[in-house]
Amino acid sequence: MKAIIINVASATDRMTFMAQQMAALGLSYERLEAVTPDVQIGTPSPGYWDTWERPLKETEKACFLSHVMAWKLVEARGEPALILEDDVLLSRATPQLLEACSKLSGADHMTFEVRKRKKIVAKQGSQLTGTHRMLRLYQDRSGAAAYVLWPSGAAKLLRRAQAQAALADAMICKAYELNSFQIEPASAVQLDRTTDYGVTARQATQSIIGAGTPARQSKNLSFRLRRISAQLRMGLRALRYFADTERREISLSPDDFDASRRGGQA
Repeated sequence: MKAIIINVASATDRMTFMAQQMAALGLSYERLEAVTPDVQIGTPSPGYWDTWERPLKETEKACFLSHVMAWKLVEARGEPALILEDDVLLSRATPQLLEACSKLSGADHMTFEVRKRKKIVAKQGSQLTGTHRMLRLYQDRSGAAAYVLWPSGAAKLLRRAQAQAALADAMICKAYELNSFQIEPASAVQLDRTTDYGVTARQATQSIIGAGTPARQSKNLSFRLRRISAQLRMGLRALRYFADTERREISLSPDDFDASRRGGQA
């Protein structure tokens, strides 16, 4: 399975880091040049960027459009791909996990990532490899740095993206029509979260999105109503699957990452 790495042209150090990591893991990849706020960002319809739960920063718009481009590639090619942002550390188990994912049927989306946020997952999972299992994911909260997307999932996300703008990870999280799964132990963590999991990363990073101009504040009633609606939907979903799920953090094994670095993989 091929990886698609979303990378801003000016972030050459990040791309060097990712290229070295891909080579060490033996993964094939292509670089997808990310949209940046300094380019003309077109909109499908008037008011499109005001369809989220709050005003979006220019960097958030650019990140969203970059993921949309990746989704279009997956749909057009008719095969799943590992979509990566350029500041994610992968575990040494990633190649085996991707091989196992390539044999799955019925999945739309599989996240490899954790970000110290509790998720709602099935109490029972199924073994994906000898060391990792897959859990049905009912509610994620954040993170779009490392996920496998199947063409069926890409089509569902693109339908959403036609009607509404969003934070890239938030759109994935709220797309309940996706057959989504979670890898455990997690096989990816963004560099800004490595210390939270006891993983020492050689590459330091700061969020490009976070560094952008703060979003303008708005008291628009439409934004408020969308936020309330989203919270209600999450609550109802949690209640619907309460008997078969649990809300918890997903485990991650630091040794999976430390060992890969000792072998020169990151």
